[in-house]
Amino acid sequence: MSDELMNTKEVAGYLGIHEKQVYALIKTGRLPATRVTGKWIFPKKVIDGWIETNAKSGLEEAREKGGRIAGALLASGSNDPVLDILQTCLRKAHPEFLIFSTNTGSREGLAALDRGWTDIAWSHLFHPESGEYNIPYLDEYLPHVRPVVVNLFYRELGFLTARGNPLGIGGFKDLTREGVRFINRQAGSGTRLLLDYRLGNEGISSDRISGYGQEVFTHIEVGLAVLSGEADTGIATSAVSSLLGLGFLPITRERFDMILDQPVFFQKGVQALMGVLAGEEFRKRVKNLGSYDFSDAGKILYSKP
Repeated sequence: MSDELMNTKEVAGYLGIHEKQVYALIKTGRLPATRVTGKWIFPKKVIDGWIETNAKSGLEEAREKGGRIAGALLASGSNDPVLDILQTCLRKAHPEFLIFSTNTGSREGLAALDRGWTDIAWSHLFHPESGEYNIPYLDEYLPHVRPVVVNLFYRELGFLTARGNPLGIGGFKDLTREGVRFINRQAGSGTRLLLDYRLGNEGISSDRISGYGQEVFTHIEVGLAVLSGEADTGIATSAVSSLLGLGFLPITRERFDMILDQPVFFQKGVQALMGVLAGEEFRKRVKNLGSYDFSDAGKILYSKP
């Protein structure tokens, strides 16, 4: 690019911040930029003027934020107990690397990745038209990054019930029965999107489900609600049923992926995570959790050219 115009990578180097922080500043309207044929460009003279007038409120703040997370990866999106084990194994094998993860749901995790707020998105978004997971949504949710999709595992998702399934929960239609209390996942989560898709397919109105509006953010919370008697059923992974000794009725086998921007993929922390994923210690820890399949773990399923 010419000396008078810079792209996002060049302006990040010029300012001494991460490229993701450039996108975050654009998103909040704090960094002047022009979009041409789908790409952001930055006139050097305008950026120089911005530095002079906004250094304290913009650039220094971005650097301060970057300093606070130096040596760490930020992750957001879907939830699975295996992620906690994976992060623990990473910490034991590579104490110099940290992952700070928050449970926002698959869709919000992708949105955070596009905004530059996170390094990794955990996702299992089902695409009904193709039967594929995650990849069909990339153009819509990640227009500002060059995504890499790495498989972590396949897992079984199903209805959790009290041990022995005393209410005889057998499918989605049973959620509408009188006396059956459901515990739901939050809007935007992959599990919630799958539920709504299946309800629509079977012509079931969510208004007929007692507890549809009762939301939690993790699979383990679904399990605890059933275990405590707060709810009779909810949708979660087979791992939760194994951990809590609950009944489990399979609904589907789904793919769970890690999605990140290409430059982040090559960072040492991510490569260390990939090594742990394939390592013996991690595989021993997850062996008895339930119906998980790690045959494609670490495989790159998609990388944008």
